[in-house]
Amino acid sequence: MYRKATLFLVFSVIFFISCLVLVGTVDIRSCFFTLLQSRPISPFPCAADSPLRVYMYDLPRRFNVGIMNRRNLDQTPVTASTWPPWPKNWGLKRQHSVEYWMMGSLIHEGAGDGRDVVRVMDPENADAFFVPFFSSLSFNSHGHNMTDPATEIDHQLQIELMKFLSESKYWQRSRGRDHVIPMTHPNAFRFLRDQVNASIQIVVDFGRYPKAMSNLGKDVVAPYVHVVSSFIDDDPPDPFESRKTLLFFQGKTFRKDDGIIRVKLAKILDGYVDVHYERSAATEKSIKTSSEGMRSSKFCLHPAGDTPSSCRLFDAIVNHCVPVIVSDQIELPFEDEIDYTRFSLFFSFEEALQPGYMVDRLRQFPNERWIEMWKQLKTISHHYEFQYPPENEDAVNMLWRQVKHRLPAVKLAVHRSRRLKIPDWWRRR
Repeated sequence: MYRKATLFLVFSVIFFISCLVLVGTVDIRSCFFTLLQSRPISPFPCAADSPLRVYMYDLPRRFNVGIMNRRNLDQTPVTASTWPPWPKNWGLKRQHSVEYWMMGSLIHEGAGDGRDVVRVMDPENADAFFVPFFSSLSFNSHGHNMTDPATEIDHQLQIELMKFLSESKYWQRSRGRDHVIPMTHPNAFRFLRDQVNASIQIVVDFGRYPKAMSNLGKDVVAPYVHVVSSFIDDDPPDPFESRKTLLFFQGKTFRKDDGIIRVKLAKILDGYVDVHYERSAATEKSIKTSSEGMRSSKFCLHPAGDTPSSCRLFDAIVNHCVPVIVSDQIELPFEDEIDYTRFSLFFSFEEALQPGYMVDRLRQFPNERWIEMWKQLKTISHHYEFQYPPENEDAVNMLWRQVKHRLPAVKLAVHRSRRLKIPDWWRRR
């Protein structure tokens, strides 16, 4: 009898739940998936989230921090305890200092703590290899122009470096494909750059070199290191009204290549009372006034320079001034993660040179939309900060993540090159 009662009770419960499922009161799938989600997840899919393991060559100081203080003749590789601070009075040299901050992120003894990179001391365990040569600072320090005899020092450093790398079995193994070399000055590594074509180059744009040397397929676009100070206390009651200038520009107007648009824009924008367009050289005083001007302006103009980009864009970002980008061939850093259209406006050369067109568009821009862009700038500006010690999600951390994204294609190329009897056969079809 008890057995019959138990069976009847079980049947009744099952029938009742079935009715609830049919009428939609209970979602049996959610119950089932909740049970699945409570089970331990296999760690294998998370392997992609492991830090990038980087081996850094121990180069003598004359290749890196020794350039910062040539009176110091010590050539032992720099360590965390001997890492020098970036000089405060170096002005525009700072904009090309990405190499310094990337090296510092590996020198720092806490590297890898919550960030996307960890330094390994055994090259056999490395995913990538960092070449700590300050190629941009070498150009800026050894000679004032391309024909200066002092540039021979820069030339000799490149010769010594390539000799060192060519003797490395790790360079030979991949032909340099998994080696990371910062080259953010457009003239960096200019004597022997063709010998590092296969490497992962850290550049600011592709305006100076052919596609075979630099391209988005293998290289990483970095932001210029901003020269002006960052706007920390930007929290006015009405941010739109607090910025009285409509459009702001301060900088050199005579540039090469696409930068000639700056002279043309000076004529187009002349006479507008709410537009500040000033020709200015980079001095300590002008850098300060430029920062003040950006903080009191709604939009900051970023026309192409000698190459498609310049550090002015990143000065605007850290001062929360909505960038107005006029550069037909610009490439932007971290664009696979950051949507620049959420906080920037873009005009082609043709549009920008139409009298009145750009200013009219900016004057008609909705206040609410500008405030959204301003808020977005405040949210993402930390991704453009270079600092030591490095911090999670800062510019250097973002760059290492970009390097990590390039490695699958690097490994594919390396593995194929080892077994191909006829290199690049598919291009001959």
